[in-house]
Amino acid sequence: MGVSSNELAQFLATRRANVTPADVGLPVHGRRQVRGLRREEVASLAGVSVEYYKRLERGQATAPSDSVLAALAEALRLNDAERTHLFDLVHASGPSARRSLPAEPHQIRPAARRVLDSLGAPATITNARGDYLGANALGHALFAPLFESPEGPPNGARFTFLDPAARTFWLDWERVAKDIVGTLRSYAGRNPYDRELCALVEELSARSEPFRTWWAAHTVHAHRAGVKAIRHPIVGELELTFEMVTFTADELPMAIFTAAAGSPSETGLNLLASWAATPSERSPLAG
Repeated sequence: MGVSSNELAQFLATRRANVTPADVGLPVHGRRQVRGLRREEVASLAGVSVEYYKRLERGQATAPSDSVLAALAEALRLNDAERTHLFDLVHASGPSARRSLPAEPHQIRPAARRVLDSLGAPATITNARGDYLGANALGHALFAPLFESPEGPPNGARFTFLDPAARTFWLDWERVAKDIVGTLRSYAGRNPYDRELCALVEELSARSEPFRTWWAAHTVHAHRAGVKAIRHPIVGELELTFEMVTFTADELPMAIFTAAAGSPSETGLNLLASWAATPSERSPLAG
């Protein structure tokens, strides 16, 4: 990772490869030698010189202005998450930004813990690296394979890519894994100097080929709401909707999981709640 001139160069190159001339209304004459747009085409669409854009993709140009970034985002048809990431790569790389970036929390505040424990639905709190900092009783029971994984301390990426149990736990492992990589990429743009993130990425890159491949793709993802499909070792398959709520005091996101009323997943969650509430009757987790 590191200073983002190289990160910016790689991000621009990968986004350019994903845009076709038809996407931006350009005619195609004959067989093209490159995947996606040519550098000259991006430069023309963004209103910058070809030489300047080439220097951007080589990591040799001065930091672009916000107006140039906006023009590049439009030229490359970036979505909201990608546009935010593009600006982050430039704004978060300077010395002043490095001094002002807050460290990611390693624990949750007592008030956040009380909110977490007051909820009747499974809930977890993580930091931007995906470290699990807390869960209520039902959240801990729901994600027991992660919390009890030998690939500790509890971290969503570490569990998903390094623990074989994750491929059984996540029913759509590849989608979940790619979303995790995209979320980490997004955070890396906001805080390229996070040493613990650097260490996590190095660990995962060394030990997981899928992570290494998807990290190199520079895809970013905003993880705010959605559906998680899991195979729980006690209650079986669950399809749960999650919503992310952020505590403004420390920017920590809390994920709250619910099941559709009357669904088999709601029945499964109720069974899990009964199991979690009677620890003396628990059997060891399967697998």
